[in-house]
Order: sequence, then structure tokens, then C-alpha cells
Amino acid sequence: MSEMKFRDPSDLSSLDDFLDEDGIREEVTLRAIKSVIALQLRQAMTDRKMTLSGMAAEMDTSRAQLNRVLDPEEFNVTLETLSRAAKVVGRGLKVELV
Repeated sequence: MSEMKFRDPSDLSSLDDFLDEDGIREEVTLRAIKSVIALQLRQAMTDRKMTLSGMAAEMDTSRAQLNRVLDPEEFNVTLETLSRAAKVVGRGLKVELV
């Protein structure tokens, strides 16, 4: 087993520097965005007192697919599906290039 090397935090000026150095900044950012969207959808469902079955029916999809949309760790969800979910809870989905 190889020995884990720890860096001195003072060598890095920001978390972004750390993520860039490890080459994982984009992946971490995308995972964080999907997690936030999933949590926002769950909160909107709670606010509207929507059940999984009711939301799935309004989206014209299965509960299994909706569970993937609402799972913060599931990243294989299309923008079209996220947009439909947002619409059902009275929200919109905004995607932009930066």
C-alpha cells in the first residue's frame, strides 16, 4: 500500500487551486450542481405537498426515473428530464456557459 502524501494547505491559495491541481475541479463542480438541483426539487415537492407517485405521473415518467432525478449522487440525468421536473414544481431550469 502506498503512503498517502498530504500537502501543506498554505501552499494553496484556494480550494479551486487544490481542485485544479488534482484535475478534478470540473467534476466536483458538476456533482455539486446536480446535488443542489436534486435538493431544490425535493424541497419544492415538499412545499407543494407532492408525492413521488404524483410528481412522476405529472412528469409522465416512472418513479424509478424520478428517484434518479432526486438522487444527489446520480449524474446520468438529461437536461430535458431536469427541465420537466422543474416545470412540474413550478420552477424553471437555467443552464448557461460561463
